[in-house]
Amino acid sequence: MTRIPVCEACLTAPVPLEAEHFCTVCRTPFLNPWPLDEQGVCTACRAGLRGFDRASSFGFYEGSLRSLIHLFKYSGMKPLAPCLGRFLERAIPVDEAYDLVVPVPLHWRRKWQRGFNQAELLARHLARRRQLPMMNALRRRKAAGVQATLTVAARRRNVAGAFSAVSSADLTGKRVLLIDDVMTTGATAAACAAALKRGGAKSVSLLTLARVDRRQSTD
Repeated sequence: MTRIPVCEACLTAPVPLEAEHFCTVCRTPFLNPWPLDEQGVCTACRAGLRGFDRASSFGFYEGSLRSLIHLFKYSGMKPLAPCLGRFLERAIPVDEAYDLVVPVPLHWRRKWQRGFNQAELLARHLARRRQLPMMNALRRRKAAGVQATLTVAARRRNVAGAFSAVSSADLTGKRVLLIDDVMTTGATAAACAAALKRGGAKSVSLLTLARVDRRQSTD
Protein backbone atom coordinates (compact mmCIF):
# COMPACT_ATOMS: atom_id res chain seq x y z
CA MET A 1 0.00 0.00 0.00
CA THR A 2 1.35 3.42 -0.99
CA ARG A 3 1.93 5.67 1.97
CA ILE A 4 0.63 9.25 1.63
CA PRO A 5 2.70 11.84 3.57
CA VAL A 6 -0.41 13.81 4.55
CA CYS A 7 -2.23 13.40 7.85
CA GLU A 8 -5.75 12.01 8.03
CA ALA A 9 -7.16 15.31 9.30
CA CYS A 10 -5.92 17.13 6.19
CA LEU A 11 -7.21 14.40 3.90
CA THR A 12 -10.71 14.65 5.34
CA ALA A 13 -10.84 18.43 5.90
CA PRO A 14 -12.24 19.57 2.48
CA VAL A 15 -15.96 20.23 2.53
CA PRO A 16 -18.47 20.25 -0.36
CA LEU A 17 -19.27 23.51 -2.09
CA GLU A 18 -22.20 25.42 -0.60
CA ALA A 19 -24.01 28.52 -1.85
CA GLU A 20 -27.58 29.76 -1.79
CA HIS A 21 -27.85 30.58 -5.51
CA PHE A 22 -26.52 28.41 -8.38
CA CYS A 23 -26.86 28.31 -12.14
CA THR A 24 -28.69 25.06 -12.92
CA VAL A 25 -26.38 24.37 -15.88
CA CYS A 26 -22.82 25.39 -14.96
CA ARG A 27 -23.41 25.38 -11.19
CA THR A 28 -21.72 28.77 -10.83
CA PRO A 29 -22.58 30.18 -7.37
CA PHE A 30 -23.98 33.71 -7.08
CA LEU A 31 -24.51 36.12 -4.21
CA ASN A 32 -28.13 36.73 -5.28
CA PRO A 33 -30.57 35.33 -7.87
CA TRP A 34 -30.53 38.34 -10.22
CA PRO A 35 -28.10 36.89 -12.81
CA LEU A 36 -30.40 33.85 -13.16
CA ASP A 37 -33.50 33.57 -15.34
CA GLU A 38 -36.75 31.83 -14.39
CA GLN A 39 -35.16 28.44 -15.11
CA GLY A 40 -32.16 29.31 -12.93
CA VAL A 41 -29.77 29.66 -15.88
CA CYS A 42 -27.01 32.30 -15.80
CA THR A 43 -26.20 34.87 -18.48
CA ALA A 44 -23.16 33.02 -19.84
CA CYS A 45 -25.07 29.76 -20.26
CA ARG A 46 -28.00 31.55 -21.91
CA ALA A 47 -25.55 33.10 -24.36
CA GLY A 48 -24.03 29.71 -25.17
CA LEU A 49 -20.58 30.71 -23.93
CA ARG A 50 -20.01 27.64 -21.76
CA GLY A 51 -19.85 24.99 -24.45
CA PHE A 52 -20.40 22.13 -22.00
CA ASP A 53 -23.88 20.94 -21.07
CA ARG A 54 -23.43 20.79 -17.32
CA ALA A 55 -20.71 21.37 -14.74
CA SER A 56 -20.18 20.14 -11.20
CA SER A 57 -17.39 20.62 -8.66
CA PHE A 58 -16.75 19.14 -5.25
CA GLY A 59 -15.68 22.32 -3.44
CA PHE A 60 -14.25 25.81 -3.65
CA TYR A 61 -10.59 26.24 -4.60
CA GLU A 62 -9.47 27.36 -1.17
CA GLY A 63 -8.27 26.11 2.21
CA SER A 64 -7.39 22.45 2.62
CA LEU A 65 -8.73 21.43 -0.80
CA ARG A 66 -6.49 23.96 -2.53
CA SER A 67 -3.51 22.75 -0.49
CA LEU A 68 -4.15 19.11 -1.44
CA ILE A 69 -4.49 20.00 -5.12
CA HIS A 70 -1.21 21.93 -4.98
CA LEU A 71 0.58 18.98 -3.35
CA PHE A 72 -0.83 16.65 -5.98
CA LYS A 73 -0.23 18.92 -8.97
CA TYR A 74 2.97 20.81 -8.19
CA SER A 75 4.78 18.59 -5.67
CA GLY A 76 4.33 15.35 -7.58
CA MET A 77 2.27 13.60 -4.88
CA LYS A 78 0.59 11.20 -7.31
CA PRO A 79 -0.55 8.87 -4.46
CA LEU A 80 -3.11 11.58 -3.61
CA ALA A 81 -5.06 10.73 -6.78
CA PRO A 82 -7.36 8.10 -5.17
CA CYS A 83 -8.19 10.40 -2.25
CA LEU A 84 -8.95 13.33 -4.54
CA GLY A 85 -10.80 10.99 -6.86
CA ARG A 86 -13.20 10.12 -4.05
CA PHE A 87 -14.02 13.82 -3.69
CA LEU A 88 -14.74 13.88 -7.44
CA GLU A 89 -17.11 10.94 -7.08
CA ARG A 90 -19.12 12.79 -4.46
CA ALA A 91 -19.73 15.62 -6.94
CA ILE A 92 -21.17 13.47 -9.74
CA PRO A 93 -24.86 14.33 -10.35
CA VAL A 94 -27.07 11.36 -9.50
CA ASP A 95 -29.36 11.97 -12.49
CA GLU A 96 -26.70 11.76 -15.21
CA ALA A 97 -25.26 8.80 -17.13
CA TYR A 98 -22.05 8.76 -19.17
CA ASP A 99 -20.46 6.61 -21.84
CA LEU A 100 -16.89 7.84 -21.62
CA VAL A 101 -14.48 9.64 -19.27
CA VAL A 102 -12.06 12.10 -20.89
CA PRO A 103 -9.37 14.16 -19.10
CA VAL A 104 -8.49 17.72 -20.09
CA PRO A 105 -5.07 17.32 -21.76
CA LEU A 106 -1.87 19.15 -20.97
CA HIS A 107 0.38 20.51 -23.68
CA TRP A 108 3.18 17.97 -24.25
CA ARG A 109 5.79 20.38 -22.91
CA ARG A 110 3.89 20.99 -19.66
CA LYS A 111 3.30 17.26 -19.22
CA TRP A 112 7.00 16.57 -19.80
CA GLN A 113 7.95 19.17 -17.20
CA ARG A 114 5.49 17.88 -14.60
CA GLY A 115 5.89 14.22 -15.40
CA PHE A 116 2.16 13.49 -15.48
CA ASN A 117 -1.23 14.96 -16.27
CA GLN A 118 -3.16 15.40 -13.03
CA ALA A 119 -6.52 15.33 -14.84
CA GLU A 120 -5.63 12.00 -16.44
CA LEU A 121 -4.80 10.40 -13.07
CA LEU A 122 -8.12 11.59 -11.67
CA ALA A 123 -9.99 10.41 -14.76
CA ARG A 124 -8.41 6.95 -14.56
CA HIS A 125 -9.43 6.58 -10.92
CA LEU A 126 -12.99 7.70 -11.60
CA ALA A 127 -13.37 5.54 -14.70
CA ARG A 128 -12.19 2.48 -12.79
CA ARG A 129 -14.55 3.15 -9.90
CA ARG A 130 -17.52 3.78 -12.21
CA GLN A 131 -16.61 0.98 -14.60
CA LEU A 132 -16.48 3.34 -17.56
CA PRO A 133 -13.93 3.52 -20.37
CA MET A 134 -11.35 6.30 -20.07
CA MET A 135 -9.93 7.78 -23.25
CA ASN A 136 -7.36 10.48 -24.00
CA ALA A 137 -9.68 11.74 -26.72
CA LEU A 138 -8.36 15.32 -26.79
CA ARG A 139 -5.11 16.80 -27.97
CA ARG A 140 -3.80 20.18 -26.90
CA ARG A 141 -2.46 21.77 -30.05
CA LYS A 142 -0.96 24.86 -28.48
CA ALA A 143 0.17 25.99 -25.04
CA ALA A 144 -2.16 28.61 -23.59
CA GLY A 145 0.41 30.19 -21.31
CA VAL A 146 -0.44 31.71 -17.93
CA GLN A 147 -4.15 32.56 -17.64
CA ALA A 148 -4.29 33.72 -14.02
CA THR A 149 -4.14 37.45 -14.79
CA LEU A 150 -6.43 37.38 -17.83
CA THR A 151 -10.03 38.55 -18.02
CA VAL A 152 -12.81 36.10 -18.86
CA ALA A 153 -12.90 37.26 -22.50
CA ALA A 154 -9.11 37.07 -22.77
CA ARG A 155 -9.11 33.53 -21.37
CA ARG A 156 -11.60 32.48 -24.04
CA ARG A 157 -9.45 33.99 -26.78
CA ASN A 158 -6.34 32.42 -25.29
CA VAL A 159 -7.70 28.86 -25.56
CA ALA A 160 -9.62 29.32 -28.81
CA GLY A 161 -8.50 26.56 -31.16
CA ALA A 162 -6.17 25.09 -28.54
CA PHE A 163 -7.84 21.66 -28.51
CA SER A 164 -8.87 19.08 -31.08
CA ALA A 165 -10.39 15.64 -30.88
CA VAL A 166 -8.01 12.77 -31.55
CA SER A 167 -8.84 11.41 -35.01
CA SER A 168 -8.89 7.79 -33.81
CA ALA A 169 -11.30 8.50 -30.93
CA ASP A 170 -14.83 7.20 -31.53
CA LEU A 171 -16.95 9.94 -29.96
CA THR A 172 -20.08 9.61 -32.09
CA GLY A 173 -23.18 9.86 -29.92
CA LYS A 174 -21.15 9.57 -26.71
CA ARG A 175 -22.11 11.25 -23.45
CA VAL A 176 -18.72 12.46 -22.25
CA LEU A 177 -17.65 13.21 -18.68
CA LEU A 178 -14.80 15.74 -18.95
CA ILE A 179 -12.40 15.76 -15.99
CA ASP A 180 -10.13 18.56 -14.72
CA ASP A 181 -8.74 19.55 -11.35
CA VAL A 182 -9.86 23.20 -11.13
CA MET A 183 -12.43 25.36 -12.93
CA THR A 184 -11.80 29.10 -12.92
CA THR A 185 -13.93 30.71 -15.64
CA GLY A 186 -14.73 27.59 -17.64
CA ALA A 187 -12.91 28.83 -20.75
CA THR A 188 -10.64 25.78 -21.02
CA ALA A 189 -13.53 23.37 -20.45
CA ALA A 190 -15.65 25.20 -23.03
CA ALA A 191 -12.89 24.87 -25.63
CA CYS A 192 -12.51 21.16 -24.81
CA ALA A 193 -16.28 20.62 -25.02
CA ALA A 194 -16.43 22.32 -28.41
CA ALA A 195 -13.66 20.06 -29.71
CA LEU A 196 -15.38 16.93 -28.37
CA LYS A 197 -18.68 17.91 -29.97
CA ARG A 198 -16.96 18.60 -33.29
CA GLY A 199 -15.65 15.05 -32.95
CA GLY A 200 -19.19 13.71 -32.60
CA ALA A 201 -19.91 13.72 -28.85
CA LYS A 202 -23.61 14.00 -28.02
CA SER A 203 -23.06 15.85 -24.73
CA VAL A 204 -20.21 16.98 -22.50
CA SER A 205 -20.47 17.32 -18.72
CA LEU A 206 -17.60 18.88 -16.78
CA LEU A 207 -16.51 17.51 -13.41
CA THR A 208 -13.75 19.18 -11.37
CA LEU A 209 -12.36 18.85 -7.89
CA ALA A 210 -12.68 22.56 -7.21
CA ARG A 211 -13.84 25.84 -8.69
CA VAL A 212 -12.66 29.34 -7.97
CA ASP A 213 -15.20 31.35 -5.98
CA ARG A 214 -15.89 34.38 -8.17
CA ARG A 215 -19.06 35.59 -6.45
CA GLN A 216 -17.90 39.19 -6.26
CA SER A 217 -18.99 39.46 -9.89
CA THR A 218 -22.25 38.48 -11.54
CA ASP A 219 -20.65 36.19 -14.13
